[in-house]
Amino acid sequence: MSFEYVLITPARNEADFIENTILSVIEQTVLPKRWVIVSDGSTDGTDEIVKKYMDGREWLELIHLPERQERNFAAKVQVFNAGFERVKSLSYDVIGCLDADITFAKDYFAYLLDQFEAMPDLGVAGTHYIEGDFHSYDDSYMNINHVNGGCQLFRKACFEDIGGYVPIKGGGVDWVAVTTARLKGWTTRSFADRVFYHHRKIGTAGGNELISRFKYGKKDYFLGGHPLWELCRGGFQMTKKPYLVGGLALLLGYFWGWATRFERPVSVELMQFYRKEQLERLRLLFSSRLPRLER
Repeated sequence: MSFEYVLITPARNEADFIENTILSVIEQTVLPKRWVIVSDGSTDGTDEIVKKYMDGREWLELIHLPERQERNFAAKVQVFNAGFERVKSLSYDVIGCLDADITFAKDYFAYLLDQFEAMPDLGVAGTHYIEGDFHSYDDSYMNINHVNGGCQLFRKACFEDIGGYVPIKGGGVDWVAVTTARLKGWTTRSFADRVFYHHRKIGTAGGNELISRFKYGKKDYFLGGHPLWELCRGGFQMTKKPYLVGGLALLLGYFWGWATRFERPVSVELMQFYRKEQLERLRLLFSSRLPRLER
């Protein structure tokens, strides 16, 4: 294998999870050329855990940023970019954004690098994930062309083509990156032969599950999701725990965004591309050619 990769991990108070993430990386059959963990003002011992593993590993680097009060997705991009400054001058083929609360098998990155080598047009790659008893493909309307933000790997040329991550306070940073890549002609793919394990329920770091569903619905609106798609998504979520109210919270968030004309941070071109994809997948769904979809 000739491909080399670098990783960047934004981390804010991840002492409960980051050690297992570090162990997953240092046990990889193919190690990263550089892994920069950027501690965003962590005060819970995150930095001390990282430092335990730095001795003898020149490829592992820790950056500590000053503590900030504001917590949003735009800030995460700023943290990522602080790490990117440390790797952008290196020679590498693939760059990854890796969350600090996931784990994976020892050949995880070797497998994904193989996919990049085998598919010259592959711009963004990742895998499905498992969170408790939830499987991101089997238990949702998962789109295999969407790559979850927990672990996104970009071909260097693709990352440069899309201009990196766009800071959006309300979220959708990872989605915009992947969808923009497809808009520009790159293939994006979540592969099923490997998974990663997510150890904190997605979207609940700052609130309960119903609030999280409401925020997801609002995000679906401001990222330009089609109303028909959202109705189908909400109906599907009503069949999952928490039954009925979860789907209603999602729809309430979407139509709250519509009623208030919440400002959309995406371009008209990207929104039109996204809606075209959604309607095509609905057409396939209702013709019984596609069993599930999401995002």
